[in-house]
Amino acid sequence: MQKTIFYTPVISHAMHYIARCVLFLLGWTFKANPQVVPKYVVIAAPHTSNWDFFYTMLVAFALRIKVYAMGKKSLTEGPVGRVMLWFGIIPIDRSQSNSVVAQTIETFNQHDNLVIIIPPSGTRNKVQYWKTGFYHIAHGAGVPIALGYIDYKRKCGGIGPFITPSGDIEKDMVEIREYYKNITGKNPEKQIDFKAV
Repeated sequence: MQKTIFYTPVISHAMHYIARCVLFLLGWTFKANPQVVPKYVVIAAPHTSNWDFFYTMLVAFALRIKVYAMGKKSLTEGPVGRVMLWFGIIPIDRSQSNSVVAQTIETFNQHDNLVIIIPPSGTRNKVQYWKTGFYHIAHGAGVPIALGYIDYKRKCGGIGPFITPSGDIEKDMVEIREYYKNITGKNPEKQIDFKAV
C-alpha cells in the first residue's frame, strides 16, 4: 500500500487539529467507536455527493484513523492523481469487480493494521441496491465491518457499531440496513430508502 498523508507525522498531526477546528466551525460533531480493531472495512454511507469525501477526510483526521478509500480509477489520473493517491485513494477498475475483492482480501492478509473505506452504493447517483463487495471482502479477510456514516441532517460523522460477517449476508444486511435507516445524505433523494425496504 502506498504511504499516505495519514502516515506523514508532522502533517497528519497538524491535520488532526485543523480538521477538528473546521468541523467545529461548520457546526459538525464526530463520534468514534471505542473498540480498538487493527483491521476492518468501513462502510461509507450514504454516498450521494462529492462533499462526502471532504467530510470523510475531516472525520478521519479528527479521529486519527489512518484510512484508505476505494475510489474510481479516474480520481487517481491527471494532474491531481498523485494528490488523491497521497490522500489514500485506492484506484478501482469497476469492470474487474471480482478481481478487486480477491486483491483486497490478499491486501488485508498482508498487513497487520489496515482500514479501508468502501462506499457500498458504488456511486453517488441513485441506486436500487448496494454492491456487496464490501461484505465479501470483510468475510473473506476475516475482518469486521464498521458502520461509518456522514449524516448531513444531524451534522455528525463517525464510526458506529462493528459487525462481524457471519457468512449469511441476508441476515447480516438486515442489521446493517436497520442502522442506516435514519442516516441522511447530502442529497437524500439519491440514497436508498431503507425505511421502505
